[in-house]
Amino acid sequence: MDAPQNPATNNADTATAQAAGTPTRPDGSPCITQIDFARAGVITPAMRAVAEREHRDPEFIRAGVAAGRIAIPANVRHLAAGLKPAGVGAGLSTKVNVNLGISGDVADADVEWEKVATAERLGADAIMDLSNSGKTRFFRQELVKKTPLMVGTVPMYDAIGYMEKPLVKLTVDDLLEVTRAHAEDGVDFLTIHCGINKSVVKTFKETGRLMNIVSRGGSLLFGWMEVTGNENPFYEYYDEILKICHEYDVTISLGDSCRPGCLFDANDAVETAEMIELGKLAKRAWDAGVQVMIEGPGHMAINEIAANVELEKRLCHGAPYYVLGPLVTDIGVGYDHITAAIGGAISASAGADFLCYVTPAEHLCLPDADDVREGLIATKIAAHAADIAKGVPHARDVDDRMGDARRRLAWDEMWNYALDADTARARYEASPASTEGTCTMCGKMCAVRTVNKVFEGTTIDLDAE
Repeated sequence: MDAPQNPATNNADTATAQAAGTPTRPDGSPCITQIDFARAGVITPAMRAVAEREHRDPEFIRAGVAAGRIAIPANVRHLAAGLKPAGVGAGLSTKVNVNLGISGDVADADVEWEKVATAERLGADAIMDLSNSGKTRFFRQELVKKTPLMVGTVPMYDAIGYMEKPLVKLTVDDLLEVTRAHAEDGVDFLTIHCGINKSVVKTFKETGRLMNIVSRGGSLLFGWMEVTGNENPFYEYYDEILKICHEYDVTISLGDSCRPGCLFDANDAVETAEMIELGKLAKRAWDAGVQVMIEGPGHMAINEIAANVELEKRLCHGAPYYVLGPLVTDIGVGYDHITAAIGGAISASAGADFLCYVTPAEHLCLPDADDVREGLIATKIAAHAADIAKGVPHARDVDDRMGDARRRLAWDEMWNYALDADTARARYEASPASTEGTCTMCGKMCAVRTVNKVFEGTTIDLDAE
């Protein structure tokens, strides 16, 4: 467990926490979660690690966690197993998530482990295990044990296989049991589709949509609600979910069941109705000592993205925004890592905090390791570009180092600054230039080389070969 260490010296609550010994919550129970400690005025080792990574004062991180503007998804069991804590939220670098997992049609764990290795090598911040077929617990447990990255899951995906029951036979107890199993396994954040309650479903039916519901978890719960006639169990028994999350310090990622699946449905009545519910649920989670992220928004035209981010921040009280895409056109099939990266850069520069990558396989098939690489690099470009625009501390430093290396035509140094050094080097070496130090785009007419020679006072040799 991430025990308190070196309490903040510039917070009025710190002296009280120190005098009392073990920090406690307002009800007298011991602090467990990062938000518990933050509100007790205590800076935990996880907060210090995030502060160091983000070039921020530890008190900045503590205050952000206490207010709910920053989440540090860090299950106490994953921390004990070697998690490297990362912060998601206001004033921090934009984080990137990689989805992977075993499906019913492609159930090859070795391929998924190759994807894990790719994600770690290329600098992902989180991995979501979206396995949805058979007994997935062993893979999830091994993932938590082996990766230092944040791990997220969606218990609803796992419920049918875990309980060995058809969807409509699942009970409230079944869903709570699956949720607890994921928390016990050390998962750092759980996507829980709590917002699609009967009120939101009524809005959905009354207003209609071109693409209906495209969230997998949302569609399963909608189907369950329609067949049984009951309220969404994750909404009705939300307090029980929060107790589980608090026990292990699992961040609840409030799922966007009604995110738009096409541009036509973007920012419509049902998406907004669900976001209003998510804002209410966020406050209840914070009151229970549970950290929160909000998910959204799927497909959305470029000119609507900034308003969507602003609306989420207002309705959800500044909670970190975790976005899929947004995909800025519906016709980029086969290239949706590009459509999503465009939207991701815009949404993050407008204030979104966490980007879920999209691969070239989106809408088509389960991605392979190459798809993971392409999707991750595209999303990291989007996140980094947004961080430069937002003025995240030191975000542009590596770009300036790259510029200096390019001026000096220091190719080996350039690879150190590239997001995907292997691909960059391979392309350069596959097409060797006849003039040393240049590439085959310009050769002797390389502008950088020419200006360097001018300043060096050497001959500019541009005679025809």
